[in-house]
Amino acid sequence: MSDHDAVAPGTAVVEMTGITIGFLGVLALDGVDFSMRAGEIHALMGENGAGKSTLIKALTGVYPIDAGTIAVAGAPVSFRSTADAQDAGISTVYQEVNLCPNLSVGENVMLGHEPRRRAGIDWKAVHEQAAEHLDSLGVRIDTRSMLSSHSLAIQQLVAISRAMVLDSTVLILDEPTSSLDRGEVEQLFAVMRGLRAQGVAILFVSHFLEQVYEISDRVTVLRNGRLVGEYAMADLPREELVAKMIGREMDDLQAISRVSNRVIDRSGVPILQAKDIGRRGVLEPADLEVFDGEVVGLAGLLGSGRTELVRLLYGADRADSGAMSINGLPARITAPRQAIERGVVFSSEDRRGEGIVSDLTVAENIILGIQARRGWRRKLRKSERDTVVAEYIEALGVRPSNPHAVVGTLSGGNQQKVLLARWLATAPELIILDEPTRGIDVGAKADIQRKVAELSAAGLSVIFISSELEEVLRLAQRVLVMRDRKAIGELDSDQVDLSDLVEYIANRGDAA
Repeated sequence: MSDHDAVAPGTAVVEMTGITIGFLGVLALDGVDFSMRAGEIHALMGENGAGKSTLIKALTGVYPIDAGTIAVAGAPVSFRSTADAQDAGISTVYQEVNLCPNLSVGENVMLGHEPRRRAGIDWKAVHEQAAEHLDSLGVRIDTRSMLSSHSLAIQQLVAISRAMVLDSTVLILDEPTSSLDRGEVEQLFAVMRGLRAQGVAILFVSHFLEQVYEISDRVTVLRNGRLVGEYAMADLPREELVAKMIGREMDDLQAISRVSNRVIDRSGVPILQAKDIGRRGVLEPADLEVFDGEVVGLAGLLGSGRTELVRLLYGADRADSGAMSINGLPARITAPRQAIERGVVFSSEDRRGEGIVSDLTVAENIILGIQARRGWRRKLRKSERDTVVAEYIEALGVRPSNPHAVVGTLSGGNQQKVLLARWLATAPELIILDEPTRGIDVGAKADIQRKVAELSAAGLSVIFISSELEEVLRLAQRVLVMRDRKAIGELDSDQVDLSDLVEYIANRGDAA
């Protein structure tokens, strides 16, 4: 590390103080402090929207900061670009490796730093030096082989090797294990431990609790753009980490009757039954049953496999194992339209990308589901359309109540109500709600939870996903607990409280 000499282990190499970043008046980071030390692996944890990515982008020069200071190796810095951050010794390896697959391994390792001679690049030296850099990480592969011929795990190690060519003293690994098997994870961890021993400060971002505890020395937890705290991994039990990530915010939902107090008749045929539904590399085979009028909650941290499971049930992604039945009849669901035709609808967590159509009106968004189910040649009559739209605007309390308002101008909570109205208007038997209350205000959240409670009491079956575990327990009669892309158990919500569920998520997977 010629340009950025290694500093003594334990010395602060990154100090971020009071970091504040806002977008369109919304604070993505609000006065966050963060530090990294030489020779440590530091985990950054938080649910989706906590501010992890924004903090990383501030540290790597992608985003300018609105307030606060950044110091690297004790010297104040002001990054205008990622090149500035790299010059300061900060490199990032993303889940999607940012290398050139059409070049050789050696060319990727030495890209931009090729040894030269009078006639140009010394290709023999390129591969010799690349081999030396890879060998220092314990990676022994043919440097003349094409990068595209290697697994993602090897490509990530090549990216790390390139970062070391750049004399990086700070290495950011953003979800590096999300697509790796256990053997590949062990290989990556061996490299990380070796770099830690050399004094490199490593920032590790992962949703896998097991891996975080296995490899990390310290952890910083963010929630809703604010710092929750910084802790030594050895001093932070898993259930406490989960509790700090999800928070325990009080709200005005006490007025909502807990639907799980109702007795669900499970003696008959389930509305939906799935056996061993899974997809290689995405989700281990899982079982799920939902009965008439029942709310089944899926609980687990981000990345636990909740969304992956429901996308397989809905046909948004194709399962490669297992079988499903709907109302007792075999159902081969390979596309969303097949699910909709069988009375199963899905409200995605990606409200803007896969839900509302921002440029259309409230009325146009609401009738999309009915029109899709009916077929585009059988247009709704205007009187029928107006009746349906007016009914659901009133039932869900969409504000403003103007059916001609453009949906993109509505608040997040009202957009979510419009999306819910679209699917309810199709008269489904089962609705899958993936994070329906994320990013909306307390009042709208209460409205949506109240509506879910009313709908299930009236006989609609619901699969309900939320990162807010209190919300899951409040609404669901049963909870399927997910962790590390597999179902690890099922709980009766009447028999557990929040602390029990947190402890189960944090520790049960060890025995599963």
